[in-house]
Amino acid sequence: MSLKRWWRNTWEKIAPIRRLHVIEGDSLPQHLPRRDLILAREDGEDWCVGMNCPCGCGRRIELLVIPEAKPRWDVKVDARGIPTLSPSIWLKKECCSHFWLKNGRVVWCD
Repeated sequence: MSLKRWWRNTWEKIAPIRRLHVIEGDSLPQHLPRRDLILAREDGEDWCVGMNCPCGCGRRIELLVIPEAKPRWDVKVDARGIPTLSPSIWLKKECCSHFWLKNGRVVWCD
């Protein structure tokens, strides 16, 4: 295991859990929180989830959660407001991050 991978996995275990914040509207705000996720919801319908790439590259990630979208993600939130996303998020350009978000923690796929 490379030092970078070890540090990334270790940091994710000790860093604060990511939480989900819900905003009203069909689009995400210009600026996203450093660690947490934003869910855009309009008239009770979930539209998209946004987050910054957890690798630290600064890339903005927007995931559609509306039923008609392809690809689309499911977001589940437990009673504490801790999100889980499925399927995994795989950025095929630039940083090429591939990870799951499970119970507010990033689980890297590498």
